[in-house]
Amino acid sequence: MSSEIMAAYWQAPPMARTLATAILVTSITAHFGLLPIGWIYFDESRLFKLPPEIWRLVTSFLLSSPQLGIVLDPYFAYQYLSQLETTNPKFSRKEDILWYLITVGGFIITVNRIFLGGYFFLQGLIIALCYTAVQDSRGAKSNFFFFTVPSQLIPYCMLLSSLLMNPMVIPLQVTGILAAHWHDFMTRLWPEFGAGGGSSLLPTPTFLSRLVETPRVFQREYGTAIRPGTGTPSTGRTTGASTSSVLPDSWKTRGSGHRLGGD
Repeated sequence: MSSEIMAAYWQAPPMARTLATAILVTSITAHFGLLPIGWIYFDESRLFKLPPEIWRLVTSFLLSSPQLGIVLDPYFAYQYLSQLETTNPKFSRKEDILWYLITVGGFIITVNRIFLGGYFFLQGLIIALCYTAVQDSRGAKSNFFFFTVPSQLIPYCMLLSSLLMNPMVIPLQVTGILAAHWHDFMTRLWPEFGAGGGSSLLPTPTFLSRLVETPRVFQREYGTAIRPGTGTPSTGRTTGASTSSVLPDSWKTRGSGHRLGGD
């Protein structure tokens, strides 16, 4: 049973799996007092300390709501990010997903710190993921708890449920919707309908592509191949399958030599 669970875990979309796991682990340890909250909340002044506490840019998105939120928040984050990762044509590459998380997360942090003064932003990120995931589902139906509604209304159903259960989080969720709509405008609406000429205003940086590119070393049945780096000519070598001589080149220039003790 445990092996089947682990196999299913590793077969899940990697970025959605990683985010949900990080939220679950961080939330359990923080809510049960094993991880000090003071280590993970966001405060821009901490970024300018020596050393800069840059991990807060990430950990401020990893703390769920208490109690039932410890389960529901990682679930929703996984559900909507996995949709972007596997079915959304706008995010065909891993670096596109990563750039989405960086830009939308940066928007949420900026707006909240300027206007709301928040310290944790997971609820905003979840509803942003939801908003983006359902944009291409016009006419489709989705389940939200016990109700079936048009897919594009799911973000607003989340707002309504927060109004009933936790109204304090609604301003943060609104910033998440604004962030997702801003990203959609910059990457889809403006290039298609504006004067953008078909080009995105938020193109994925090339360094992210190099960051997530296929590793240079990979296994084959007949050995281990080494992929040459960018701009490096390939030597065609495959360890474990080489047919070249193991002798140094200088030895190959020698003559036949003489046997010791011979004439």
